[in-house]
Amino acid sequence: MRNVATDRSRNFSNKVRASYNIWRPGFHHTNTDSTLRLMKDQIIMAKVYATIAHSQKQPDLYVLLMTCIKQSQEGIGDAHMDYKLDLSALERAKAMGHALSSARDVLYNSGEVSRRLRVMLQSTELNIDSVKKQNSFLVQHAAKTVPMPLHCLHMQLTTDYHFRDGVVKEYFRDAALKEEEDKAKREDRSLYHYAIFSDNVLAASVVVRSTVTHAKEPEKHVFHIVTDRLNFAAMTMWFISNPPLPATVHVENIDNFKWLNSSYCSVLRQLESARLKEYYFKAHDPSSLSDGNENLKYRNPKYLSMLNHLRFYMPEIHPKLDKILFLDDDVVVQKDLTPLWDVDLKGIVNGAVETCKESFHRFNTYLNFSHPKISENFDPHACGWAFGMNMFDLKEWKKQNITGIYHYWQDLNEDRKLWKLDTLPPGLITFYNLTYPLNRTWHVLGLGYDPSVDLVEIENAAVVHYNGNYKPWLDLAISKYKPYWSKYVDLDNSHIQRCYMSEQ
Repeated sequence: MRNVATDRSRNFSNKVRASYNIWRPGFHHTNTDSTLRLMKDQIIMAKVYATIAHSQKQPDLYVLLMTCIKQSQEGIGDAHMDYKLDLSALERAKAMGHALSSARDVLYNSGEVSRRLRVMLQSTELNIDSVKKQNSFLVQHAAKTVPMPLHCLHMQLTTDYHFRDGVVKEYFRDAALKEEEDKAKREDRSLYHYAIFSDNVLAASVVVRSTVTHAKEPEKHVFHIVTDRLNFAAMTMWFISNPPLPATVHVENIDNFKWLNSSYCSVLRQLESARLKEYYFKAHDPSSLSDGNENLKYRNPKYLSMLNHLRFYMPEIHPKLDKILFLDDDVVVQKDLTPLWDVDLKGIVNGAVETCKESFHRFNTYLNFSHPKISENFDPHACGWAFGMNMFDLKEWKKQNITGIYHYWQDLNEDRKLWKLDTLPPGLITFYNLTYPLNRTWHVLGLGYDPSVDLVEIENAAVVHYNGNYKPWLDLAISKYKPYWSKYVDLDNSHIQRCYMSEQ
């Protein structure tokens, strides 16, 4: 690197400067970064020689090198390709080349230079590691923090729910009448039923609206939404004032499920335990950022929410239904989903899209196969599948006691030795050999973390899933995927206009 920087500098010609003149006829941006890389190499070598010059009490040479470093950095600026460089950058590179040549003549000692480069490399690696940890923390923090406009929307709706003016009272009167009419629909096995567990009004509204938009017989679709006590008023108010007619929506409060208690529900008992609270909230815990643990994502607060675990209690929530389609609140529906009810699951409980590609997303990705309970009962190469769009056969579920299987494994994992906190690993275990693979076009994943998802696959998908940190309602969202979601946001709604326009 030293020799390249010095030799190229000696032979440097600024005659090519004309090619960087944007007014030059026939000018075009060439996709090259050779000059930029040269200048960065020069800066690295100049820092090495400057350090040696300072230690050997060569003040004039030290000042010259530091001046050249500053000028080269100014010439580079924010450039990432040659055509972005400042016009003076070429002259600065040539001046740096002369300074490096002089420094080499005076200071060159291969052992000393190698040592200094090693120190710089180690320091850079430490800095990169630190930045990675900070980035991981900041991404997790940004992904899990409720954006101000979304918070505003919830507050506006909650206020409407509790302080009802004339218009809102009309909504409630209409909703009360429809509630009575729709009561039978909620248990009608001939209709198409959906389960959505969410504390996000905007996200849930997009799931419902996109589904109804593409449904061929929307009057036959029934959405069962469960939310928490904090968001129940806002969620209820949204669907009272914005009913997706002619479909049916029923909103429930998880706190009203009296059967959901720590004596019956393993994970609820664990969530209330002192050990788990320490895992989440004590800074000295081995999972903390300061201790360098890479599994920061497993301390995600969503794992403390029972809404995330309700998917394992479908028959308890819907005892009268035979089949139900589970949808996460970060999906968008792009096609009519009713053909899913005609898929023959062949006596299997869970219909889902498999996610394994070559060696990725197999069981050994999610489960601890060094533990005998896992290695003795499961195949490490078994194909994983996705939560987010799942067709559940509730008759088979009850017959095969799926919830009991889930409780058994959840109890064994109280110390988190079988898997980290999440719902997919216990799902893979609970539905092991009980999952029917659906065609991949039903459910395309990755829009919340992977910028390289095939756009053709997205366009052809029945459901697209923003799994990952980059949710479409966040500023973190991958911009090219955001329109698939945002076109189902009701921009005519006065609360959305007020909350989101004020943010802009």
